[in-house]
Amino acid sequence: MRFLNIFLLALFAVMQYRLWLGEGSVADIIVSKEKIEQQQAINSIMTERNALLSAEVISLHDGHEGIEEYARTELGLIKPGETFYLVVQ
Repeated sequence: MRFLNIFLLALFAVMQYRLWLGEGSVADIIVSKEKIEQQQAINSIMTERNALLSAEVISLHDGHEGIEEYARTELGLIKPGETFYLVVQ
């Protein structure tokens, strides 16, 4: 009878160890949930960025206006005969 009690106590201790400290423990689950939340936030930001880039690509494919706007704003290009003024604050 005493051996059974010791065995059950040891089994209980092993199960408690796995619950709180082992692989798949409560702490592991909490850390995993935090990582998932962080990755979901990053995914949300990247989804918005992808939508903007996709819209830009479509705009560039649709016609010369999109290409001209990109060349002016991003590359600083001007048309022949235009004068470029840089306003410095």
